[in-house]
Parts: sequence; structure tokens; C-alpha cells
Amino acid sequence: MASRKEVLHRRAMRVRRQIAMVANGRLRLSVYRSNQNIYAQIIDDVRGHTVAAASSLNSDLRKSLKNGSGHQAAAIVGKLIAERAIKAGIKNVVLDRGPYIYHGRIKALAEAAREGGLNF
Repeated sequence: MASRKEVLHRRAMRVRRQIAMVANGRLRLSVYRSNQNIYAQIIDDVRGHTVAAASSLNSDLRKSLKNGSGHQAAAIVGKLIAERAIKAGIKNVVLDRGPYIYHGRIKALAEAAREGGLNF
């Protein structure tokens, strides 16, 4: 029987493989969710380079948030990553939700990034 870590890794690789098939040169908006914080980064897989990043650990956000793990924090991080991506000249991305279901904090981050101007 596979361990939980192996199952999550397989699911993340399955999602990433599907993303690679439909990306068509678009950059990847990767989301990581921990129990205390949420992180997002836009990655150029061709160059192996992170173009923009945001998390609930940013000093400006930590002061304004009660905790870094809620829907509110995810929405703020989504708006922040969209703002930084547009500043870097990126408008079209593909969402890499990793092993997480598109639900809850992941959904809040994605919807806020769309409202911020990203297309995916």
C-alpha cells in the first residue's frame, strides 16, 4: 500500500503532466498550501525560472492578516500574485493546483488572481 506522501506526489505529477499537454508555452501558476500559510509562484518551465512569487508570509500581509491560512489570506495572495505578474508582463498562465482539489483556499486564490487580471 502506498503512503500518503507517495499518493500526493503521484497526484501532483498527474496534474503537472496534464498541464504540460495544454500549456502551449504559457507559464505555470503553482500553488502550495500548508497548514499555516499559502504560497503562489509563476514559473517559466522552459528556463527553469521563477518569474513572480507571493505568500501569506510577506511582511505587509502578516501585519494585516489574523492568520495566513484562511480564505481571506488566499484571496489577498491571489491578488498580489496577479499584480506582480502583470508588472512582469505576464497575463496568460495555467493553474497548477498540485495535489490539492480546486476547492476552498485554492479556489479563493485562483478567483482573486482572475479578478486581478490573470487569464487561465
